[in-house]
Amino acid sequence: MDTKTIKQLVADHRDEFLDALDAIMQIQSVKGEPAPHAPFGKGPRAVLDAVVKLGQQYGFQTGIVNDAMAYVQWGDDNDDYVGIVGHLDVVPAGDGWSYPPFKLSEKDGRFFGRGVLDNKGASIASLYGMKLLKDAGVKLHRTVRLIFGSDEESGSADVPLYLKQEKAPRFGFTPDCKWPVVYGERGIVNYQIKTPLPHSSLDQLSDIVGDQAMDHVPDELTVALNGKPLTVKGRRTPTNAPEMGENAITWLAKDAVDDDLVQGPLKAYFQWVVDALHEKHYGEGLGIAFEDADSGKLIVTPYKLTKQDDAMVLEVAMRYPVSFTEADVTAGLKKAVPAGSTITVVRSIPGVMHDKHDPFIAELSKVYEDVTGLDGTPLTTTGATYARAMPNIVAYGPSFPGQKGIAHKQDEWMDEKDLMLNMAVYMSAIIAMGNQQ
Repeated sequence: MDTKTIKQLVADHRDEFLDALDAIMQIQSVKGEPAPHAPFGKGPRAVLDAVVKLGQQYGFQTGIVNDAMAYVQWGDDNDDYVGIVGHLDVVPAGDGWSYPPFKLSEKDGRFFGRGVLDNKGASIASLYGMKLLKDAGVKLHRTVRLIFGSDEESGSADVPLYLKQEKAPRFGFTPDCKWPVVYGERGIVNYQIKTPLPHSSLDQLSDIVGDQAMDHVPDELTVALNGKPLTVKGRRTPTNAPEMGENAITWLAKDAVDDDLVQGPLKAYFQWVVDALHEKHYGEGLGIAFEDADSGKLIVTPYKLTKQDDAMVLEVAMRYPVSFTEADVTAGLKKAVPAGSTITVVRSIPGVMHDKHDPFIAELSKVYEDVTGLDGTPLTTTGATYARAMPNIVAYGPSFPGQKGIAHKQDEWMDEKDLMLNMAVYMSAIIAMGNQQ
């Protein structure tokens, strides 16, 4: 099937696809408390049930594996198949939306809603695209299995549960990053830096109130400094793109120092935060400005600041280049923190690298170039995808060059033309993978 025919099929079935996507987006699949047959909460389990029902309506084989991941399969070989591994869990909506977060909304050719980009849009585009191919009479030599996860946003604990019961794909991709093929993902390490301070100094500071989580740069914090209320507003962005936001943590520290709102050891601590981290996103303020040709610069993002009885506790995320190690980052950070601080690793995700000259990667690159007319040179990412957890998987879409910092924030969006072009690429990739010998 040629590219022109594929694009016409996508255009002809626009409304039916969007109805399916809207139904999936209305399920609030945010991680919750474990429940029977729902290890990641009732919302993530509900979305797995919904996608299985959709797959059955389309005439595919389906299943749910260990209550953690669902699959929709075209073909009969359960052991030797190619895979597309997306996820249907989402981060919390948060405040400040212009549109209902758990619904597909459209304005001027742009779709809005939690998960439209990350990752419900691309995942359901892959499923609906496979339906269009089957309905059009396309025949494949190899089984294609679409796998839908329910815990990608919280650490991908769903993948080991899947692999306990099922074999991994022989190769495939996750539609959860950027175009074209992503052959390498940086290592990620999150640290908790605990800095002891005298009670008399900490008494100048109230508890810090605001939405602070490891998936985004905090955009608003409220605190009292020596009894004076202070609200600091920044701009929310994913933690892998801190340069596109304004970090309320470092702005709080800067305001406290510049306006002499605190004194003594607490002021010295805030001065360290400013010197080390304020608008310094690449480790230069910590002496760890690591960089390499394949993946670029180290990225550092403070995402949580709290006061304890005897200490300030700061949590930071580091994304380090593929030629460096977590040990390199830890050793450098230890030299940069205030005296007496203790450092604890709270999350550690090793990087992953594939041979960028691999024939499979070359084939996916060619598909992308043929459908889009854009450069398909493989690249690396600062993000973390299922490619780290599921063997034989690379990342492939859905964000086009120049589109960055859209997920994990208010008014998450994706342009209609891009979503439909994604479907066309994924349909062509299914044909290519399904016909490999």
